[in-house]
Amino acid sequence: MNRLVARTAATLGVAGAAIATTVATAPSAAAATYNNGCGSGYVVVNSASVGTVGTVFLTYNSSSGKNCVVTVRNSSGSGIEICESITNENGASQSMCEQNRTTWGGPVTISAAGQCVTWSGSIGSATGGKTRTNCG
Repeated sequence: MNRLVARTAATLGVAGAAIATTVATAPSAAAATYNNGCGSGYVVVNSASVGTVGTVFLTYNSSSGKNCVVTVRNSSGSGIEICESITNENGASQSMCEQNRTTWGGPVTISAAGQCVTWSGSIGSATGGKTRTNCG
């Protein structure tokens, strides 16, 4: 009888560990990818998560010396406010908020060749961005 109890407990312990591992490694939503929202000539130079719902992308166009920011949802959904903002070292800034967006917002651009930029994006109440990056 004791052997049966011991085997059953061991079997349940292994099964429980397998279930816990499966739950712990469940995949999260796919991260957003850049959608070329800034237009031709812009390449992604940085990005930041916007909570768990999207990504804000910083892009740069070496021909024009301009940076551009767009905010992209991980997946389309009901309309929501999406915002983006960018500021250069001289204090010039551009920002935009759009209502009822289902997939992405932006773009906002600013001349910032040779300067650090502070940039951000939001989707509803979730925010993301970085301060004084991509200098030079």
